[in-house]
Order: sequence, then C-alpha cells, then structure tokens
Amino acid sequence: MTLQAIIFDVDGTLAETEEEHRRAFNETFGSFGLDWHWDRRLYAELLRVTGGKERIRDYVGRHRPAEAGRVEPIVGEIHKAKTDRYVANLAEGGIALRPGVARLIREAADAGLRLAIATTTSLPNVKILLRQALGPDALGLFEVIAAGDMVAAKKPAPDVYLLALDRLGLPAEACVAIEDSYNGVMAARRAGIPTLATTSDYTRFEDLRYAMGVLSDLGEPDAPFLHLGGIGAGERCVTVEMLRRYGRSTTLSAG
Repeated sequence: MTLQAIIFDVDGTLAETEEEHRRAFNETFGSFGLDWHWDRRLYAELLRVTGGKERIRDYVGRHRPAEAGRVEPIVGEIHKAKTDRYVANLAEGGIALRPGVARLIREAADAGLRLAIATTTSLPNVKILLRQALGPDALGLFEVIAAGDMVAAKKPAPDVYLLALDRLGLPAEACVAIEDSYNGVMAARRAGIPTLATTSDYTRFEDLRYAMGVLSDLGEPDAPFLHLGGIGAGERCVTVEMLRRYGRSTTLSAG
C-alpha cells in the first residue's frame, strides 16, 4: 500500500529529552519532602516502565516500599509538578531535535504525507518540545497527537498507536512509525505498523530487532546515519523517497 503517513514517537526519537525528564523528576522530589535522586543508571532501569506515574510507582515498589503508603495518594500530584517543571525548563530553550528529524518532517509535509505523534509522554511535554525545537507553528504540522494520558494502557501495549490510526482514519499498512525503544517498537508492531528504529542515548543497547531497520539516527546528507540492521544499508539519510521505495517492496513489513 502507498505510504500515506509517518507516526513519530517523541522522547528519544524526536529529541534526546530523557535527561531533561530525569532533571525535572529530581528537581520535583524535594518539594514533596522526598530525599530521592535518580542517577543515570537508575533512570535507565526505570525507563523500562513507560509512563511517569507508572515509573514513580515502580521505583517505590522496588526501592522505597516503606514509603508506599505516603506516596501512592500523591503520585498524580508529583507527576503533574514534574510535568510543570519539565515544561518550564524546556521553555528556557536549548533543546534540539535529533539529526534528520526536522528535515524529514518538512520533507514529508511538502510531499503531502500526513504526520502524527504517538507517545507515552504527557501532551504538555509534546507541545513545548515541538514549539521550542520547530518553532511556534510546529503543532500545525501534525494532524494527530496521541499521548499517553489519552489511553488506558501505555507502550508496549498498542493502544496509543491504535488511537493515532483511528484519528488518522488510515490502515496500519499505510503508515510508518519511527521509534527508539523496545517498548515503542513493540507497541507499533502490535498495532500492525511497519516500524523504523533510531537508537538513542538510553536505548542504544535495547533489543530493537523487531524493527524493519535499526539506524543511529535519521541522518543528514552531509552526516549519514550509521546502519545497524535491517533496511537502510547503503543509504545516507532517511527520506520520503526511501520510505516509499521500501514501502513498495516486501521488506517494509509489520511482520
């Protein structure tokens, strides 16, 4: 089927935002009287659980069980305060999109492809990232934004991708998803969507074999991606033409 839409994940895919999320969590804990600090190693473990509230609960269950009774009733408050802190931090500027992302978004829009987002992060987080990294009109580029707080089950469940497909009114085979993590790849695959993976700082060692291709990033003409597996060997950067070409072959398959 002809490619009609690209669906992007956000954290780790559009930009290396996970350190900003970790910073916002750590800056928030103290205001709730919590002496927690999530270092990079611990946060890498916590990222195996999708969703900020779910991540807090997982941390308490495994590392602070004695605090469960005090923390559980305020998990939502903690997460909201963290989201507010993250938005405020990103509003100060300094966040950049990963290589090839802005180029592919603009190229896809110019080619008439529809653009969507499917993410487990909160909607305010998506909006501030797009505005800061792509400009004030960035939200208008994306026809659909399906966020984690809009579905019952987060990745690796397919819910957020199924929501994006429903709002686009497209079958899975008419789309390509771009992800960076095992949970994200599995969510898209379970929704039947062919998926391309670009490794990020926190996911470079994850099992991404179920993606149709694994690349270091989307690449630029003068700074090609590193091909790590699947489709894309011999290419320099991910383009609309490349995605359409593979879409006409049997290689582009949801499996």
